[in-house]
Amino acid sequence: MDRRHIGRSGLGITPIGFGAFKIGRNTGTKYDQGYALPTEEQAGRVLNGVLDLGINHIDTAPAYGLSEQRIGVALSGRRGEFVLSTKVGETYEDGRSVYDFSSDAIRQSVERSLVRLRTEVVDLLLIHSDGRDVEIMEQTDAVSTLQGLRDQGLTRAIGLSAKTPEGVRVALGWADAVMVEYHREDTSHAGVMGEAHAAGVGVLVKKGLASGRHDAREAIGFALSNAAVTSLTIGGLNLEHLRANVEAAEVVV
Repeated sequence: MDRRHIGRSGLGITPIGFGAFKIGRNTGTKYDQGYALPTEEQAGRVLNGVLDLGINHIDTAPAYGLSEQRIGVALSGRRGEFVLSTKVGETYEDGRSVYDFSSDAIRQSVERSLVRLRTEVVDLLLIHSDGRDVEIMEQTDAVSTLQGLRDQGLTRAIGLSAKTPEGVRVALGWADAVMVEYHREDTSHAGVMGEAHAAGVGVLVKKGLASGRHDAREAIGFALSNAAVTSLTIGGLNLEHLRANVEAAEVVV
């Protein structure tokens, strides 16, 4: 697969990225069907298989259970082969999400993530919004803290995993990238995605298959045919399905 730049960050990623939720957590999900959590060995095979398929973006978060730890164990020896994104602001404890966007909490979160991921720097650090996009950016120290972490060299790029078009518009003033939900059932971000692209901000699509409800090939074609989209992040535990996703993306791009 080719590489697309994440805005002006200089980071190049493939049109399909891997969302590492399912390798680390199987409770409190939005999937229609449940699934068994893979063992560490199984997760390692999936992660290495993802890179072998040519996918070079892996997206995770502290709220994804064991995901960061398993990426660190499986891929620390291949760190130079992929763009790594993680998030701040949300943790998942005792079956519920806990949010803290204070500067201290964000810095501590990043420190823990770097240890679990076995790396000295992440490539992209995103605010993991709870839906209060604008409030988080305007009434907490989250943005300035991310900017400070980028200045320190602990992340190469920063952005927002958004819930609202209004949040994306505010983020365009500081973000290298935004992550938004976009598929045939939800095109609410379509307009602001175009604005982000015009502003030189990368657009990453999450939940492009509507948590598994949509046909993968059609959903991939829909997302990647939008010129504003930098990359579509897809999760899963089946490498053959992921291989088919890569092939579908290659037809579009």
